[in-house]
Amino acid sequence: MGRESPVFECTACGQRSGKWLGRCPTCGGWNSFEQVPERTRSRESAPAVQPVPLSAAELADAPRTSTGIPGLDRVLGGGLVGGSVLLLAGEPGVGKSTLLLQVAALVSERGPVLYVSAEESGRQVALRAHRLGCVKDQVLLLAEPVVESAVATAAAVKPVLVIADSVQTMLSERVPAVPGSVTQVREVASQFLDLAKRGGPPVVLVGHVTKDGMVAGPKSLEHLVDVVLEFAGGVTHPHRTLRATKNRFGPAMELALFAMGDAGLSEVTNPSAVLLADRRVGAPGSAVAVVIEGTTPLLVEVQALVSRSPLANPRRVAQGVDSGRFALLLAVLEKRAGVRLGDRDVFLNVVGGVAVDEPALDLAVAAAILSSAAERALPADLALFGEVGLLGEVRAVTRAQERLREAAALGFARCALPASSPAPPAGIAVVGIESVSDLATLLQR
Repeated sequence: MGRESPVFECTACGQRSGKWLGRCPTCGGWNSFEQVPERTRSRESAPAVQPVPLSAAELADAPRTSTGIPGLDRVLGGGLVGGSVLLLAGEPGVGKSTLLLQVAALVSERGPVLYVSAEESGRQVALRAHRLGCVKDQVLLLAEPVVESAVATAAAVKPVLVIADSVQTMLSERVPAVPGSVTQVREVASQFLDLAKRGGPPVVLVGHVTKDGMVAGPKSLEHLVDVVLEFAGGVTHPHRTLRATKNRFGPAMELALFAMGDAGLSEVTNPSAVLLADRRVGAPGSAVAVVIEGTTPLLVEVQALVSRSPLANPRRVAQGVDSGRFALLLAVLEKRAGVRLGDRDVFLNVVGGVAVDEPALDLAVAAAILSSAAERALPADLALFGEVGLLGEVRAVTRAQERLREAAALGFARCALPASSPAPPAGIAVVGIESVSDLATLLQR
């Protein structure tokens, strides 16, 4: 039997090569290639497995365990599924460990929870747990970076939940690579995956990402795990958003809003009211959009600032919206609505630190920019939603009735929406918009 050829892998991006390279052709990293350890592969033929007709496949829902936090359960699709592996990714300091300590304390009422801390000492975790009021006898703390030891402990303890914080600081003794490298991260995740899939408990892996998502761990694990949760929010801002970007057991892109306080994270049960609490009524450049995050209608404030620019190339800055979509809307407004923006700086922000990636935000963005450019405020009782096309037309979006009901519940008397939308429910008037040029009629005179 011939010896298999060695394989080298970039520790930064995971690019593989049949020989060692000084510089990675994919990410440009220097001296980042390490040899992937050879694995014993059985070449014997596996026994045949009898397939079953798709019509005879089991349809029963997987049993779920509640986390004790309604918003988190909703994002997960109803709770934790036994034998599943979840990845909670976010920037350092955003509150991932805080959230999971609170979850561990609540889930421990149903059985032991194993909290594996490879990043912090047992004393550090205990101090945080006492501050949050999460000290429970059934929460078992294991300060251990070696994944083999953690898996062996989990097999002996038989917990109802395993939390590994974090996957990038753990290591496997089977792999001769530094912790945090792509090889180590995949090996650590694979062993936890094997633990969960062999009749074990659900496993939550914590992964750190930078603002540009370039850290190897989470991005290289997304295809291995069952659920990917993104925890986002500025460390100087109290609000945190939890969103499921991948979910094999429920809807993806579901969202929950949390507020960070001295006692930990608390769920915001009415996010629309909180996000609009400090809104200045009658200010030019402000528009309220009705968007859908997962299955939840949400009202957010869009603020725009248009001012003359002393620069040859005016600045275009957008926070909370896709920069490419922002540039597209500016071009449409200049071409189709006759608004001069070529010599002006344009700044846009979705208030509350919420990032929205939905076409229904287009109409509110366009209205806020026009309002700031004309120095005229939109009506205080007006909400907006609709997609803007390249020809300036306003296109219909899904779930219009739910958006209108949410706007009416928050006290908005009118809603600007695509003219082709269905009839509104009782309690709110609608203003049909066919093109962006019609937005000028909404500005107060």
